[in-house]
Amino acid sequence: MSKIPNINFINYNSTTYAIILRSDYKSNDIAFFTPKNYSQQLGYMNRKKGYVIPPHIHKITKREILLTQETLFIKSGKVKVNFYTEDKIFFDSLVLSAGDVLLLARGGHGFEMLEDTEIIEVKQGPYNDDMDKERF
Repeated sequence: MSKIPNINFINYNSTTYAIILRSDYKSNDIAFFTPKNYSQQLGYMNRKKGYVIPPHIHKITKREILLTQETLFIKSGKVKVNFYTEDKIFFDSLVLSAGDVLLLARGGHGFEMLEDTEIIEVKQGPYNDDMDKERF
């Protein structure tokens, strides 16, 4: 587990498999929790009224993505997440609740809804079900 309050780094053999930003995480600034080489970047911003982020665009940049990383926002309910290594070995599970954010960085994962649950999922595309996912 992490040393940052209300942030869980899910590790196995010193490798991060997931990052959980709990709904009650709070900071007075901006923070990013992912390494710069992740294809999904997870950050938090706390800005005061009147703060302005200048208009900007994101440039077209060629990137090579070898692994699908996804971010889940638990909108409502409660879900148990099971974490697995790339060899499909179970190693941990945690419960997420409304407002929690989960970045899945690597390995396998499964979900059990403990309550009626709404989840918003964000991942890079294009998505190809036949090539992107192996169920076990």
